[in-house]
Amino acid sequence: MIHVASSARISEKHQNRLRQEFSDVQFSFFEEMQGVLQVASDAEILITYGDDLDEEKVNDFPELRWIHVISAGVELLPFAALKNRSIQVTNARGIHEIPMGEHAVAVILQWTRRLHQYLDRQRQGEWDSSLHVEELSGKTVSILGTGAIGRGIAARLKAFGVRVLGMNTDGRPHPLFDEIVAPHDLERLLKVSDFVVVTLPLTSHTQGLIGARELAWMKPTACLINMGRGAVVDEAALLNALAEESIGGAILDVFEKEPLPKDHPFWSQKNVLITPHVSGRSPLYMSRALDLFSHNMKVYTSGKGEVINLLDPEREY
Repeated sequence: MIHVASSARISEKHQNRLRQEFSDVQFSFFEEMQGVLQVASDAEILITYGDDLDEEKVNDFPELRWIHVISAGVELLPFAALKNRSIQVTNARGIHEIPMGEHAVAVILQWTRRLHQYLDRQRQGEWDSSLHVEELSGKTVSILGTGAIGRGIAARLKAFGVRVLGMNTDGRPHPLFDEIVAPHDLERLLKVSDFVVVTLPLTSHTQGLIGARELAWMKPTACLINMGRGAVVDEAALLNALAEESIGGAILDVFEKEPLPKDHPFWSQKNVLITPHVSGRSPLYMSRALDLFSHNMKVYTSGKGEVINLLDPEREY
């Protein structure tokens, strides 16, 4: 019998769904890796959020053949060890398109119409109609990363009359974008953008991609939005740019260290909006993540069909 162990917190409702759907499969559900290690000796499949596994723990799973990560981020996985064992990895890439698309539009509109500043004045009981608001229509938004999340953002922005540019690994075009460039053309992209939205995964190639040089390419009125991974942006360089007001501001959902420390300078920056890594939150998150698992589980057990979201260990995504 195939044994599936899970270190991800999965509600009883969703546990029952999997047990009913795969009645001939043994499931062991835990809320942390320590529990899973008790049954690791014969676990063939592991469900995880991807942040609780290292090379040493991989060796505790002698029968492990497949890991399903129920998030998009996989940067903490021990890829060398997984490649050495030929353990396949799938993730939940694609399920964030709707919530993160809506989150991006929400914060861009909030920034454009200065709703956060009006809220500050509301709390102070201050009637102030002097704030300078703008229109989103006619603005240029560049999205770094044109996968499912980037496309979800682009599709929603087009309804507002926005010029949408993108960057991916090779500049391949997509109909939702007015233009897509490769990384070597990033300077040209940043120089014309009113908003720069980062949706990139964290890899050895993307770490620190947005640093002092790239921030200097941006317009002094432009806003940087990071919804990908904190370490894709050099936070020290960003703090410098914000303090010097060489860019207009930043909207940050992800950080190098999470939770963001209470004494971090980002908290007190007047030109920063902070959300606590919630852009992908949705009441449908787990249902969508397990839909992907169920599809791949049917492929795994039957040997028929195509695996969705199979990761390339060389590219680390």
